Amino acid sequence: MSTDAPAPRASRRGRPPGTSARELEVIALRLFTEQGFHETTVEEIASAAGVTKRTFFRYYDTKADVLWNEFDHEVATIRSLLAAVPEDLTVMEAVLRAVLEANHYSAEDVPELRKRMSLISTVPDLAASATIHYDAWERAVADFVARRTGQPTDSLYPLTVGRSVLATCRAAYERWSARADADLTVYLEAALKALAAGFADPVLTTEPDPPAERV
Repeated sequence: MSTDAPAPRASRRGRPPGTSARELEVIALRLFTEQGFHETTVEEIASAAGVTKRTFFRYYDTKADVLWNEFDHEVATIRSLLAAVPEDLTVMEAVLRAVLEANHYSAEDVPELRKRMSLISTVPDLAASATIHYDAWERAVADFVARRTGQPTDSLYPLTVGRSVLATCRAAYERWSARADADLTVYLEAALKALAAGFADPVLTTEPDPPAERV
């Protein structure tokens, strides 16, 4: 990818501000949904955005990368946050803090994310590419655990923590997407705290309740 691609955005509450990359993402998702992924060309995406094909490739290597833009920024943010966490935090406290701080999705984002996940799960080429992106998320956590424990990243405990955290966050994401009643952080926090507690019986009670609606 070009070295002048945008740097990962800082974490914040709410949807990040619009950028050229974000505009391309929204337009591409609309065209993919209306026309089909394979039927939509890079030229069509660029034209709909009012930019050149060359501009498109300044941000993305392929049209499939558009669907992973937010996810990949989240991975980069988590990796950066884990590199800076205080040493007095436990591994799981540090992971929880980084995951929650990197997250910015609210219930209003669910319709768009459902479209994205529908494409990824139904288009074989996209489903196959998902492994690369999930591996990067897992590796960000495993690398952190390896540094903390002084073990190789591909040894037992870094791999175990990385894969367990990824699976837990994916479960939280799926349940949040199904209910669409709160920010994703509500589900991520509940799931990761349960994981940190060893899934002991007392924490496996009820699903998190959405916060009371403000008057």
